[in-house]
Amino acid sequence: MPERRISSPPIVRSDSPMCGSRGDAQASEPRPRSATRSTRSRSSEAVTSASSSSFTPSIPTITDSSSAAAAATTSSSSSLSISSIASLRGSLPEKPILFPSAEIAAATNNFLAKRISPSSSSSWRCSLRGHDTVVIQRSFRGDPAALRARLAAVCKSNHRSIVRLLGASLSDDRIFLVYDFVAGASLADCLRNQRNPNFTPLSSWISRIQVASDLAQGLEYIHDHSAGGGIVHNRIKSSAIIVTELHFNALICHFGASFLAGEIPEEASTSRSKMNRVDSHLKKINGTRGYLAPEVVAGGGVSRRSDVFALGVLLLELISGEVPIKLKFDPVSKEYQSTSLIQMARDVFGEAGLEEEGTQAAAESDLVEGRRMRIRQWVDRRLKDSFPVDVVEDLMGIALRCVEVEAEKRPSMAWVQGKVSRLFLKSKVWAERVRPPADFSVSLAPR
Repeated sequence: MPERRISSPPIVRSDSPMCGSRGDAQASEPRPRSATRSTRSRSSEAVTSASSSSFTPSIPTITDSSSAAAAATTSSSSSLSISSIASLRGSLPEKPILFPSAEIAAATNNFLAKRISPSSSSSWRCSLRGHDTVVIQRSFRGDPAALRARLAAVCKSNHRSIVRLLGASLSDDRIFLVYDFVAGASLADCLRNQRNPNFTPLSSWISRIQVASDLAQGLEYIHDHSAGGGIVHNRIKSSAIIVTELHFNALICHFGASFLAGEIPEEASTSRSKMNRVDSHLKKINGTRGYLAPEVVAGGGVSRRSDVFALGVLLLELISGEVPIKLKFDPVSKEYQSTSLIQMARDVFGEAGLEEEGTQAAAESDLVEGRRMRIRQWVDRRLKDSFPVDVVEDLMGIALRCVEVEAEKRPSMAWVQGKVSRLFLKSKVWAERVRPPADFSVSLAPR
């Protein structure tokens, strides 16, 4: 049998083909592994001895690094929170300002600055404390001691369909209200251009229903959510609506003006019940012919229902492009005869369909077909017969419900806003369906 020998670890020579140099041979020797083992054993012994006495010496390194990371995370999150709070603070409305009357006079050049419109003698465009503003003047009939609280309540309200109020100034029996300046044109000028009656920037149906939707949303916010519970606007008319240049969005002007000027008692602004006619002989009627509700003309007080009446007139203006009251000279009687836009709309729409506009059950009836034919002839011709007839019919029904003679029969703005928003969505679907295709090309080259 061959003799068994105990082999010792091989000695690697410098001339071995496994190593290319003496350094490589030294690197391949097993001594570093034993040194590593001894180091590990010494470290384990140190840990064991430390654990037997106290384990605290090995903690600080980990704690310091984790605390540093936590501190860095906290500082970064705090910096993000500060930046987000700063951006949020920048988007919030500023605090209301009670301007001194001398500052208003200096900004308007002693009220000789450029007026917003030639027909208005009580509104100026000026710069106040770095803001491009509009100053309007109203007669003050309220309590000066309650002005600051009312101003704070109104200035807290902010909506994309309302021109923002910045502050006010009280001077004897006059109050000056400072609003943001909004670039655009009034709805009256957009619908009825004196220089070119055949032109209107609102030449598409989608632009007009966009204005109607913005007005309904803005007035619903004023009635139900502004100034800590809602107030009355009391000056809804086409000349008090600004249409912006870019997307034809509508903004309601003079928000809170009647409330701050004392034209509306506080209990009348906050109460949702019917207003009585107490002391009606002492009240001065403020408003524009054609937009005043019958109860206001008769001497009663203003309310949310009177605002709804004025909005109904605006909806009829958007559909027809006509003025609320049209004067026509009668050669027989030698007098001017006034024609109401509301009466014309009632004649076109007819009595049927006022209770529930555009019902599917009567969609094919002769009565509805005749009404739709009259509506086509009555709608603004500058729309060039490009509009959804069923949507226009429903919008006319909503407008006629808003202009009911009896205030109790008029709907609330929450109902009106929901109906108009639904018609706006239907109009967008219609516009997408009738839009001409733009993803094709025409080639005139011979084959």
